Amino acid sequence: MKDIASLPSPLPSPALEVRDLRVVLALASAGSTARAAETLHLTQPAVSRALLSIEDRLAISLFERSSRGLAITKAGERLVAEAGRLLRELTELERRVSAPSAPPTRLRIVCQCYTAYHWLPSTLSVLRSSLPDLELQLSIDHTSDPIGALVAGDIDAALITTASSSHPSLEEARLFSDEVVFVMSPQHPLAARATLTRKDLESTRLLGAQSPAAEVQWFMKKVFGRQRVRLDMQRLPLTEAILDMARAGMGVGILSEWMLSAHRGRSDLLIKRLSSGPLQRPWRLAWRKEMRGAARRLQSALQASVPRGA
Repeated sequence: MKDIASLPSPLPSPALEVRDLRVVLALASAGSTARAAETLHLTQPAVSRALLSIEDRLAISLFERSSRGLAITKAGERLVAEAGRLLRELTELERRVSAPSAPPTRLRIVCQCYTAYHWLPSTLSVLRSSLPDLELQLSIDHTSDPIGALVAGDIDAALITTASSSHPSLEEARLFSDEVVFVMSPQHPLAARATLTRKDLESTRLLGAQSPAAEVQWFMKKVFGRQRVRLDMQRLPLTEAILDMARAGMGVGILSEWMLSAHRGRSDLLIKRLSSGPLQRPWRLAWRKEMRGAARRLQSALQASVPRGA
């Protein structure tokens, strides 16, 4: 009821009514009172009287009369330009009011990567106000196999990174990208380097999350290409564990930039990137085909709420 509270007092009382707008539009289209009368199913005198009444209430001439018919004035053009829009909006309002209230569409969502849960719950909370007809639910239990859950119908949409959604029952669209970065203690042997090379990563202990196999394969391919290497990688279940071990000089942490917003500017952690360039990880939204309409709306909303690492 906030809209009611914001209404001006007293309520607006325009001089024109809906039937006045229809008369002006008909006259502008027909060019004469006779042809406008046929469109409006009125008599010609009735249309002439209606036009005179409108111009009298507005205290301005909307049409110039001549033996060749009616010529619209500048004021008339301004009124015609808005009258059609107002009538369409009123018609749409009537349709929405008279239509039966439909229950909100439920959209069950999961993320392939746990790092998204750093920002997604609060983002969904904000989006609910702009998507009132969507009931957004997080289904964290299906994080380990979002595509399987989609195919089985256990969820409706999934934010994915490296998982393949090439199934005939699914569709997908790109959302955004995040950057994978490396964190370490200022006392780490690699701390003096401006950027890290592949050889640097091969020569030190790496601290990573317990990621799905597809995520690990993506990392290895992006960093090392076809080169087959054996890394000293320790997998940890918690982001804070990765950060604390990196802070203690026990390895180089591999994290999404999303996770570091609260740690930027601290003197006990350094953030490094690859010398070959930013390690960008693409994110996509996949959904079951029958949920296309709701998923597309969620896609647009998420793209307008791109999470930032800084």
